[in-house]
Amino acid sequence: MVSPGYGIGHTDYSFIASALADQGYLTVAIQHELPSDPPLPTRGDLFAARTPAWRRGAQNLRFVHDTLQRSYPGFAWDRLVLIGHSNGGDIAAWLARESPGFASTLITLDNRRMPLPRSAPPRVLSIRAGDFAADAGVLPHKQTLAASGSCIIKIDDARHNDMHDGGPAALRDAIVQDISHFLGQGECGNGGAPDAGS
Repeated sequence: MVSPGYGIGHTDYSFIASALADQGYLTVAIQHELPSDPPLPTRGDLFAARTPAWRRGAQNLRFVHDTLQRSYPGFAWDRLVLIGHSNGGDIAAWLARESPGFASTLITLDNRRMPLPRSAPPRVLSIRAGDFAADAGVLPHKQTLAASGSCIIKIDDARHNDMHDGGPAALRDAIVQDISHFLGQGECGNGGAPDAGS
């Protein structure tokens, strides 16, 4: 289940969806914002201000999961993978922290506000761009990463707003490679070197 960044269309992550479909995953991209929704807050206490949007996003993910599980019972729903970019990553992280057994794996592309889960399940891969830092407490310490089998990978020359179909081909390829390696081998990609948080 792929959750887009704020203001980016749910169809703008086809490079991830296609790569996962080639590996046998049922991939669904979810548009969380509607034209009638109020703008996402950009000032003040962003964690508190955005929490209602993250809760709605988590409800969307639950609804899609429950609907698809009934329609496609042959898929391994106990190995669900949540993927989200930016605010979509915050939504996915909210749900993973709220309901640790909902997904076996959480993959975020540069989420910046919602702290990532500190214990498995789910296992976490967070791919970080180099132009913005996450808020304090979002990224786990190295010791926590090792204990939970999770990874933080920083791509220094990546930009936060390029982590979708419109970004450079080399960045899209690096993201797919890291995701595929993590899902296939269960290890960090990018040389296996995790980048610690606070």
